[in-house]
Amino acid sequence: MTQEIEIEFKNLLEKEEYDYLLKNIPFPTEGKLQINHYFETSNFSLKEQGCALRIREKHGKYTLTLKEPHPDGLLETHDLLTKQEALSWINGTIIPKYNTSKQLLQKDIQLEKLVYCGSLSTLRREVSDQGVLLVLDYSTYNDQADYELEVEANSQKEGLRIFHQLLEENKIKERATPNKIERFFHSLEN
Repeated sequence: MTQEIEIEFKNLLEKEEYDYLLKNIPFPTEGKLQINHYFETSNFSLKEQGCALRIREKHGKYTLTLKEPHPDGLLETHDLLTKQEALSWINGTIIPKYNTSKQLLQKDIQLEKLVYCGSLSTLRREVSDQGVLLVLDYSTYNDQADYELEVEANSQKEGLRIFHQLLEENKIKERATPNKIERFFHSLEN
C-alpha cells in the first residue's frame, strides 16, 4: 500500500510510567529497534506545510515516508528503498521515488533542496488490544531520551476512547505530545 491514513493518539511518559505499563500490559519482553532518518529543506518547507519526511530502517528494510496533514489524522505516502538507496539519501544524493516525489512536487518542494538532518532510534514494543494497537516507545536522539505511549486505531472516536481509558486506568496525566520529528528538531535548537 503506497498511501494510508494514520490515526494515532500519543502521550509522553515519565520513566516510572513507562516501566509500570511495560510490567502491567502484556507487551513483548524484547523491543524491536527502528531508526528514523529525517529530511527537511534549509528553509523548513516541509514543516511550514505541516509535513515530515523520513526513512525508517526496520528489520533490515527501508521505507521512505512523507506525512501530510489529513482531516482524519495523517496521510502517509510510502516508497520502499534498497539499503543502497537509503544510504544515498543519507549521504546527500536524493534518488527520486515515484509516490513520495509526486506528493512533494504537488507541494512545490524540490527534491534537490532536501537535506539529511539526523536520526532518532526507537526501541518499540507493540500489542493489540480492544481492536487497537498499543505502542510503547523508548527513543534516543541528540543526547536526549524519551518515553511514549501511542494508541493506533481505525477510527478517531474509538482510538480516543481507549486512549483516555488507558491513561485514566493507569493514573497517567495526559500531556501535550509533539510527534517524534518535532521532538527531534526541537532538540537541535537546544
